[in-house]
Amino acid sequence: MSLASILVLYIAFRVKQVVCDFFLQPSWMALVKGQPERGGTRALALHAGIHAAFTFALVLYFAPQLWWLGVVDFIVHAVIDKSKAMLNHVTGWTYKDNAYWWAFGLDQEAHNLTHLVYIVIIVMHSGVPLR
Repeated sequence: MSLASILVLYIAFRVKQVVCDFFLQPSWMALVKGQPERGGTRALALHAGIHAAFTFALVLYFAPQLWWLGVVDFIVHAVIDKSKAMLNHVTGWTYKDNAYWWAFGLDQEAHNLTHLVYIVIIVMHSGVPLR
């Protein structure tokens, strides 16, 4: 895998995060993910499924043998988002609270690190020697 391919893969995962977390997540989904009594479990599953589908598509292009990373992404994304959503729900934090934004930032960074792990797995699978 060339350096250019790795850069394209990184950019693709960044675009995937923005598209799936912001453009393809309606407000109802974002607002109820931490509230099972309001359909939060369904919202969380749909949201994580969107992420998983995009990860699956990226992996099929770059390393089809690693298709299972889409399944892993469903689980990991759901756990990260559920943790943040429950924390905000239990504490009552809203966009007006600094702690809400800290949780939001940590959530996004957790997703970034997850994608970095996927990229490392894909690169290692491609046979590029680590030096």
